[in-house]
Amino acid sequence: MNRLIVIVFVSAVMLLIDWYVFQAVKNVTDDSALTTRRTATLVYWGFTAFLLLVYWVVQFSPPDAFGRVTRNFLYSLIAIPYLCKILPVIFLLIDDIGRLGRWLVSLVNRPDIRSAVDDTRQATIPQTDVISRSEFLSKAALVAGAVPLAGFTWGIVSGAHDYRVRRVRLPLKNLPSGFHGFRFAQLSDIHSGSFFNKTAVKGGVEMLLREKPDMVFFTGDLVNNTADEVKDYIDIFGKVKAPMGVFSTLGNHDYGDYVAWQSLDAKRANLQKLMDAHRHMGWNLMMDENRILTEGGDKLALIGIQNWGAGERWPKYGNLAKAYAGTEDYPVKLLLSHDPSHWDGQVRRQFPDIDLMLAGHTHGMQFGVEIGDFKWSPSKYVYKQWAGLYTEGDQHLYVNRGYGYLGYPGRVGILPEITIIELVKA
Repeated sequence: MNRLIVIVFVSAVMLLIDWYVFQAVKNVTDDSALTTRRTATLVYWGFTAFLLLVYWVVQFSPPDAFGRVTRNFLYSLIAIPYLCKILPVIFLLIDDIGRLGRWLVSLVNRPDIRSAVDDTRQATIPQTDVISRSEFLSKAALVAGAVPLAGFTWGIVSGAHDYRVRRVRLPLKNLPSGFHGFRFAQLSDIHSGSFFNKTAVKGGVEMLLREKPDMVFFTGDLVNNTADEVKDYIDIFGKVKAPMGVFSTLGNHDYGDYVAWQSLDAKRANLQKLMDAHRHMGWNLMMDENRILTEGGDKLALIGIQNWGAGERWPKYGNLAKAYAGTEDYPVKLLLSHDPSHWDGQVRRQFPDIDLMLAGHTHGMQFGVEIGDFKWSPSKYVYKQWAGLYTEGDQHLYVNRGYGYLGYPGRVGILPEITIIELVKA
């Protein structure tokens, strides 16, 4: 019963938003032909009825009625139009507040108490100004809603799989000569349970392989929730190979923490299946451990830990002290750790000799602007380090923007990333 109340309440809110925005549609089409007005009304409310129908079908269907990708698309189909109507609502509120203000003024200046001078002044106010202002705000409201709607739609059609190779040349002070020019690729946040275009995903892997890196690192979130999500993509990501190997670690989504499991044993079995998937793909999954890399007689340490996030929101499965043990005497240390908040939360304070940490997690919120050196995303208000390279003293952090997507099945401005980092002697 409580669930039905929630569904009815949400539906009522949707209708209220649509009714409010429709006032702008009426205002803009008021001077149009009768056929145009009727068509606008039919299209507007027809789409509203369609969205409400989809919402009710999704809510009352059995959990297994739709696949996870289809269900995600249906929720996006509902959410995106209503998110895009927030700006029109703001514009219309401005107009209505102005109308309310004018109405209140008219009450104070009633004809029976205002002076003849006021009568004259009021009579000279051109009423067309009020009408044109209202019409302008209505048009602005509709444009304000249409622009993000077009952007989010394009982000699904094009941005979701518009992979970009980002190259970074990183000088390290203590880099051994044997590793000068060492090139590795970083992938992060694959989220295989969200994919809807297997051909495009394969194309991104082929882009990585054309770079011919010496080594590949994956920094977590292979799936959204359950290990079975990657089943159809093992053959694709299993092709990710490099002369010195592929090394990976876990992200917060890999543990199945966002699923209501029937038992703790079921959750553990799911995690084991996910770990097995890494091995089936030929990836070396690092669970709070280190490996010593050798090149031309020189050595450096690679450290990989489980998810560790600062604050109360994110799990702290990783044990960096355990993974770090035994690497103290190596001149350069690279760390794979999914959550960038780990850098300030623990790495920089307790392990100042870790030269480079590789992370992901943020996705750049899959929305933002990047033009040249300028970058902005709402993600910056949540994470101090959210995309690209950050340096403090002799320590560096690189945050990959992610290969896949979560929730919204697309990207706007912040595009999926394949990182190529070349290490050079400082």
